[in-house]
Amino acid sequence: MRKIILKTSPKVSGKFGNYPDDVREKLQFLRELIIETAEETEGVTELEETLKWGEPAFVTKNGSTLRVDWKEKTPNQYAMYFQCKSRLVDSFRMVFDQKLQFQGSRAIVFQINQEIPVSELKECIKASLTYHKVKHLETLGIQQTI
Repeated sequence: MRKIILKTSPKVSGKFGNYPDDVREKLQFLRELIIETAEETEGVTELEETLKWGEPAFVTKNGSTLRVDWKEKTPNQYAMYFQCKSRLVDSFRMVFDQKLQFQGSRAIVFQINQEIPVSELKECIKASLTYHKVKHLETLGIQQTI
């Protein structure tokens, strides 16, 4: 795995510190998965970790903003959010409809006690991190896992 430049805003750790302990652990796992996927993705050399709309967000030069968050009004779930005007979630649904739970055209939703389908989620993260290079492809270059 190669190293990338990771630029992290200090506000992000403050946001993570405000989540309940069990939720922080889940969102920290998603954060680590995003960073790991960025390191494995050709063409991604820099990842910016910041807050957008008050949520931890990840931005690359050729990608679409990817966010993670938990909401008090839905305490038993957390989500990974995508630009709703993109083709990302519709493409994820086309490939992983039986393995992931979606919310409209903007999110992949996880239940607090759910086991995360890591390989499928990494394909979604990769597509988001490289969106502007793959948006012309039918399934955004996503490889269906068996």
